[in-house]
Amino acid sequence: MRLLLILSVLSSLLVLFSYHAGAYDPLDPNGNITIKWDVMSWTPDGYVATVTMNNFQLYRHIMNPGWTLGWSWAKKEVIWSMQGAQTTEQGDCSKFKGNVPHCCKKTPTVVDLLPGVPYNQQFTNCCKGGVVPAWGQDPNGALSSFQVSVGQAGTSNKTVKLPKNFTLLAPGPGYTCGPAKIVPSTVFLTADKRRKTQALMTWNVTCTYSQFLARKNPSCCVSLSSFYNETITPCPTCACGCQNKKNCVKSDSKFRKDKRLHNSKKENDQLLQCTHHMCPIRVHWHVKINYKDYWRVKIAITNFNYKMNYTLWTLAVQHPNLNNITQVFSFDYKPLVPYASVNDTAMFFGMKYYNDLLMEAGPAGNVQSEVLMRKNKDTFTLKQGWAFPHKVYFNGDECMLPPPDSYPILPNSASLNLFTFPISISSFLFFIFFL
Repeated sequence: MRLLLILSVLSSLLVLFSYHAGAYDPLDPNGNITIKWDVMSWTPDGYVATVTMNNFQLYRHIMNPGWTLGWSWAKKEVIWSMQGAQTTEQGDCSKFKGNVPHCCKKTPTVVDLLPGVPYNQQFTNCCKGGVVPAWGQDPNGALSSFQVSVGQAGTSNKTVKLPKNFTLLAPGPGYTCGPAKIVPSTVFLTADKRRKTQALMTWNVTCTYSQFLARKNPSCCVSLSSFYNETITPCPTCACGCQNKKNCVKSDSKFRKDKRLHNSKKENDQLLQCTHHMCPIRVHWHVKINYKDYWRVKIAITNFNYKMNYTLWTLAVQHPNLNNITQVFSFDYKPLVPYASVNDTAMFFGMKYYNDLLMEAGPAGNVQSEVLMRKNKDTFTLKQGWAFPHKVYFNGDECMLPPPDSYPILPNSASLNLFTFPISISSFLFFIFFL
């Protein structure tokens, strides 16, 4: 009991520290969004640049309503035109006669174009509504790009002034961007792959994510259960904060009549089902079966938000036996190896056209799968909560786990030898022999 108490205190301190830490993610230490500017040509009063946003995060998508990129010009630059994106405001262009710039603001804000825009407004890897998948799930699709023609700017490598004060919403807060840095020019391969060309000038901006900057409370929680104990360990009370407790929907039957479902002006506003944890997402981990050489876990993800579905979702789990997965039944799976010597983290995501869409709260608002793992007999145990995950992330945000002293525990009799000869049979044979 004392050990469980110590583990509980240490776990709470670790969660508190990790949650309030900066932009470092221990399961994705190199994850970032890199924004690359390639100057492709000079113009009489500036340059034409291709801007490419690469999402190098393993399991954190940029979801709907997409990314918003901002910066400050170093001088009096203007944007003459754009392809594949647009600024949200034009600004004051009254001093221009004849050709009017696309944007004259000192601090432009740029968003991606929506799918289906006219072909002459499109650009390579654009027009996805700002939605960008994680690199770990879709490396080929984890980018977005647009072209911008800048005027009243430098016309050579020596006279160009780099933009500054970059900001990124993807789609909400949480990202911090560093200063633009000049890097070696990007090299391009022609279509026939027989000639290389390169940008006239290239600079990079790196943005990293901090869950603490994104929100004050977690956005998901974890509940636990097992075959050897009838007790279900629920999510901690108010795991995601209870500030929305007064505005939640108390029953499934009433939510469709709720005016807030249709009249909210905020695009990312939440309308949660009333629960004791008040989390939009709950992940349930159930230790289902213990075989001789294998053991099986059931994972269920439930959405409690009536106003949001997840067209892209990922679940990252850390557990020492995830290095020996035999089969995943209803999710796609990819091992994550942030450190070469440790393989204890797995990323799960939906199968395309089957369960890659997690619907809003309600009867269809859940996805589930089972995972079969081969035992490492030197380390496997069902004692002291070993069978439960160490960390759980949903869409890149760490979920709150219950305190370790509340985990389902082994019955006293089962703790002796749970996965050898069944106790009931051995007791019966002993009774026969005694007679």
